[in-house]
Amino acid sequence: MTQKPRQARSVRRPALPEATTRRLPPGQFFTPRWPILHQGEIPPIDTAAWDFRISGLVHVPLILTWAEFRTLSVVSTTGDLHCVTRWSTLDHAWTGVLGRSMFEIAQVDGAARFVLLHGEGGYTANLRLATFLEDDVVLAFEHDGQALTAEHGGPLRAVVPGRYAWKSVKWLRGIEFMAEDRPGFWEEFGYSYSADPWQEERFES
Repeated sequence: MTQKPRQARSVRRPALPEATTRRLPPGQFFTPRWPILHQGEIPPIDTAAWDFRISGLVHVPLILTWAEFRTLSVVSTTGDLHCVTRWSTLDHAWTGVLGRSMFEIAQVDGAARFVLLHGEGGYTANLRLATFLEDDVVLAFEHDGQALTAEHGGPLRAVVPGRYAWKSVKWLRGIEFMAEDRPGFWEEFGYSYSADPWQEERFES
């Protein structure tokens, strides 16, 4: 007996409240879960041997141990994440150190206009300095009141809510302040330097 092929069934996403819909940039869909997505494998990190470097156009270059980093002034903030693969998750509660605090501690030179975020394994992402200094940009070590898990970038990740999530570098190990822009890992493959999700800046034109 020959079976009839099954007909593909369309999947309808549930209607979202208007307040939620307004928070989704063009081309994005809401997911209640937090997908795990990154370049390469999750690196093994021992915080006893971990350090954090601030370099480039600074008057006070720094190398901080994990214990020293945890003595810095801490803030808590809430923000959304928008992935270039088109999912968005909302209302993440972060605890960490403001990007602006790192700028002040390192006494960044007036010639600096750009930032390169350095993660484990050579991963990098570039930002305009003005973006890095926005009030919601944080170097986070806690999420929803718990230590940030390794799969989500712990012990430390950048959080840049106003840009696609590849700019929110996981396993963050350093910040470099620069006069000229320099592409990061995905930017080398043609992804947008500015990466504004509200303008759908996914790729360089």
